[in-house]
Order: sequence, then structure tokens, then C-alpha cells
Amino acid sequence: MRKFQNISDRLIPIIFMLFILFAWQFVVSMGWVERFILPAPTDIVNALILNWSDILMHTGVTFFEGITGLLVAVVFSFAMAIIMDQFVLVKKAIYPSLVISQTVPIIIIAPLLAMWFGFGIAPKIFVVVLVCFFPITINLIEGLQSVDQELIDLVRSMGARKIQIFSKIKFPYALPYFFSGLKIAATYSIMGAVIGEWLGGKAGLGVYMLRARHAFALDLVFASILVIVILSIGVFYGIAMIQKAIMPWEKLKEE
Repeated sequence: MRKFQNISDRLIPIIFMLFILFAWQFVVSMGWVERFILPAPTDIVNALILNWSDILMHTGVTFFEGITGLLVAVVFSFAMAIIMDQFVLVKKAIYPSLVISQTVPIIIIAPLLAMWFGFGIAPKIFVVVLVCFFPITINLIEGLQSVDQELIDLVRSMGARKIQIFSKIKFPYALPYFFSGLKIAATYSIMGAVIGEWLGGKAGLGVYMLRARHAFALDLVFASILVIVILSIGVFYGIAMIQKAIMPWEKLKEE
């Protein structure tokens, strides 16, 4: 029964997406919507195939920016979460600023980064770091501080040092929280890179989309969007696979 439930859970969203695509294709094929306004799914796939070499090159640039920014965000998030966990005063001082920073739209900050750092790859990576840093840090600090205090007191009474408490108790306990934040950040990373490319750049899917839009090639615009979606989903599930490899006990819990 459980196996059947798992299969149905996977099939339902697939069937729904196929229905949407079929309806979309039908509406455009019937001429109810002009193709220059909304290309049919088949037009988008054809554009993707015909322009695959160019799209692949731009995809590589965006992927590099997204992954690099995500990795940098992970490093800074770990450092910040550990400092905030160890020093309560630092958390009280910084936490509100982190929340406030998320109220400023990234689309406003990105042009400033281009003015300060130029139109190279650095501002794009910086944008990705900004959008990924918050969810990873907040989830990680939440995990580190959710450990039962009685357990910490117990191991401390047995002579455990701070580094041992962190490595043996806090860090393993915080891993699910960390990966939850990392998977959220993964969906932001590619889009963050694209936003940075929109506001200045020579290559990347964001640049390619702008060029296609200026040429009124909406099929290429939608093809770029499709690649961005696939790339984001791929990064998300890649992190999910890493989580399963690092935390095999989570799979045992599900079973």
C-alpha cells in the first residue's frame, strides 16, 4: 500500500504537468493565441534544439556563477552560524540586520554591484551569495540551537570540550536544518545569477534572454526559461542526493 502511495505521489504532478503542456499546445495550435505572443511547447523545443550550442555555452556560464556563489555562501554561512551560536551578544546584534537585509529587493542591489565591481563575473557571484546566504545561515543557526540543553550539559559534565560538543552533538543535529536551507538556496542560486546577468554581462542565460527578447524571439526566451528551470531542479536534486549520502539514517527513518 505504501509503495502504491509513493508511486501515485510521483505520478500526480507529472500527469498535471503533461495536462498543462497539452492544453498549452492545443490553445496555440488552434490559433486562439498568436505564436509571437505565446510560442507553443513544440516551438520552444525546436528553438532549443536548433540553438543548442549557443544555449549550452551560456548555460555553462550561469551554472558556474550559481554554483560558485552557492559554495561561497555555504562557507560564510557556516562561519556566521558558528559565531552566532557561540556568542549570544553577536547573534542579538546581527540577527535583526540579517532579517532587514532580506527586505531590500535584490534587483535594486544588483545595479550597484555592477557599478562598483564592473560587468565581469564577480558581481554575478556576489548576487548569488546575497540571495543564498540568508536561508542557509538562518536554518543552520536554528539547528545548532535546537539541541537539547540537557544533552549538552550531560556530555559537558563528562569532560567534553566545546569542539567535541560541536562536532559530535550540535553539528550532526543541525545537518537536516542545514540541508533544508541549502536546498532553498539552491533554487535561488541560478535565478540570482540570471538577475545579475540581466543588469550587465557578456554571457550567461540572462544575457541570452535579453538578446532574444530584443530580437522578439520569444521561443528562445522560453527555451532559456526552460533551461533555467531544469538547471535549478538539477541543483536541488543534486543536493538532495548529497544529503542522502551524508545522512543515510534519514532514509531509515522514512522506511
